[in-house]
Amino acid sequence: QVHLVESGGGSVQAGGSLRLSCAASGYTYSGYCMGWFRQAPDKAREGVAAIDSDGSTTYADSVKGRFTVYQDNAKNILFLQMNSLKPEDTAMYYCATGDPIATMAGILCPDNMDEYNFRGQGTQVTVSS
Repeated sequence: QVHLVESGGGSVQAGGSLRLSCAASGYTYSGYCMGWFRQAPDKAREGVAAIDSDGSTTYADSVKGRFTVYQDNAKNILFLQMNSLKPEDTAMYYCATGDPIATMAGILCPDNMDEYNFRGQGTQVTVSS
């Protein structure tokens, strides 16, 4: 059974930084996609960043240049380094794992969390202005 646990959320002022962690157990990263998603109150859930087993990454346009996704394969931990945080980054952040999918652009990690097999319970990030 795959188990994902997020941590590292909190409250920061605009311009600050946070690093989220997602500890995974029950499987290895090989062949999988790992993604970060977020959902703010009254807003649709959106993909933030994803990384595949080869280390290739994708980011939402809204976080490019500010967020970095990376993983420690030896410890089965996924990270999301968030810098230059903005109030609009306030949301519950989730990590998820699943398989890559075939797209017109090739084999990619899904950008819809519903296409991932497992997800964590989430960690809250609040950014004040």
